[in-house]
Amino acid sequence: MALNKWTYLHPLTLSLLSGLLLTSAWPNTALTIGLLFAWVPLLLLAHQKAGSFPLLRYVALSLLIWNTGTTWWLWNSTGFGAVAAIVINTTLMCIPWWGFMKMRKYFSESLSLFALVVFWLSFEYIHLNWSISWPWLTLGNGLSAYTQYIQWYEYTGVGGGSLLIWIVNLLVFRSMVSLKEANKKSAWFFSSMAVLFIALLVIISQQLLPAKTELTEKTNVVVVQPNIDPYQKFETLTTADQVNRLVQLSVNAIDSNTVMLIWPETAMSAADWQDNIKSNPYYQPIFQFLAAHPSIQLISGIETFKQYGNTAATKTARKTNDGIYYDAFNAAVNLSANQEPVYYNKSKLVPGVESLPSFLRFMAPVFEQFGGSTGGYGVSDTAVVFRDPIAQLNAAPIICYESIYGEYVTNYVKSGASMLAIMTNDGWWGNTPGHQQHLFYAKLRAIETRRWVARSANTGISAFINPRGEIEQSLAWDKRGAIKMSIPAEQSISFYVQYGDIIFKIAAALTAFFVVVFFYKKSTHARKTN
Repeated sequence: MALNKWTYLHPLTLSLLSGLLLTSAWPNTALTIGLLFAWVPLLLLAHQKAGSFPLLRYVALSLLIWNTGTTWWLWNSTGFGAVAAIVINTTLMCIPWWGFMKMRKYFSESLSLFALVVFWLSFEYIHLNWSISWPWLTLGNGLSAYTQYIQWYEYTGVGGGSLLIWIVNLLVFRSMVSLKEANKKSAWFFSSMAVLFIALLVIISQQLLPAKTELTEKTNVVVVQPNIDPYQKFETLTTADQVNRLVQLSVNAIDSNTVMLIWPETAMSAADWQDNIKSNPYYQPIFQFLAAHPSIQLISGIETFKQYGNTAATKTARKTNDGIYYDAFNAAVNLSANQEPVYYNKSKLVPGVESLPSFLRFMAPVFEQFGGSTGGYGVSDTAVVFRDPIAQLNAAPIICYESIYGEYVTNYVKSGASMLAIMTNDGWWGNTPGHQQHLFYAKLRAIETRRWVARSANTGISAFINPRGEIEQSLAWDKRGAIKMSIPAEQSISFYVQYGDIIFKIAAALTAFFVVVFFYKKSTHARKTN
């Protein structure tokens, strides 16, 4: 009876309830289970046959609460960027619901709800791949707190998690509608289906859980966390001081078995031309350290430039007052005593901060005023693997924001990466849920690729994550130090690495089908009424 009354709650109450459930269930809370019924209040509202515009307003309110409640910490970095991200993302998330409202004019409720799921998955896929990509709130990311139950991500990626959340929500919704209609058998059936579906996936997950092998590697990897406040980076420490801190932390942590050092994003911040870093005076302590330890390769974030002469060699090339074209890069570099520097330039750039799509270039002065980039950074064309001929630990250099792109990360593995090296600086957000969510998403990349993750975060949380998505070692937020671990070189290729976001791609194909059928039905209806 209580559930029956719940279906008649005021639309505003239902809208608020959905938004709060989505927010409270997001990673770094203990309420993840809320995602399995967070959409139900909105689905009940839609079932009441509310008009499209009133319903869309309530949907928008729920999504605004969700976006604000989970990504408010962006404000610590840029107030304008935070407001823009929250408002734009809320608006974009309304599109699948708007499509559902259109569909229900010509389709049954069940078919329209199926279309809603397909549209949402297609939206998430597009949001992973277009120029203003912000997939932080992809539903499948929300299950990252409980990796032991989502080992099947090695087949589906986060798309499987998003689909699971929608299926369970729809089953709970159908159960509640059946209760409202006094159909207890149907309500029991849908409730049982939801429980059985979850139980089946948990069982499958346990079967897929890789065996934990004893680490017998003689070599080890060291991850350094310098804990340098990005807002006071050059006010409290000189460039030389920063380099010396990184080198000293490394010297204190390595031993005779260390083969790899990982420093965080932009750790090497004496911006210079890529051809000049070996002669850069600030970096001499680094090269002296490497010369003294020829078996160690250093992977570090670095700020660099590359000049092209009188030709604009790339779309992102800028021009100096002397007419010389160049690119600026947020990059990673692989350094050792026995090879020339190898670079990878960050390819997944943060919209509005590191890049602007062409259709927003007219707003460049606005973004620059609030901390964004007008010209944008240059990028690498392909994922680059830093190869280690000694220990065969071939590392995928993943820079910050790139670690939330599952299918993109598979490109490194396809190119021979046997481990994932994530370099990030989450200090811009302060001690907020932002850096914790980012860490949790790294666990998903471990499961999808079945690779060890070595994560170096400037202010934390640095960590070693095993292929099961479990954190083996970590260094807490706002701590200075280093962690060390033996990491085996993994060579297997998971189904997800091989085929990528197949669930999203199927959803995109079904979306195209629905759109074609919709316009056919609409035109047929128009002919009949004329």
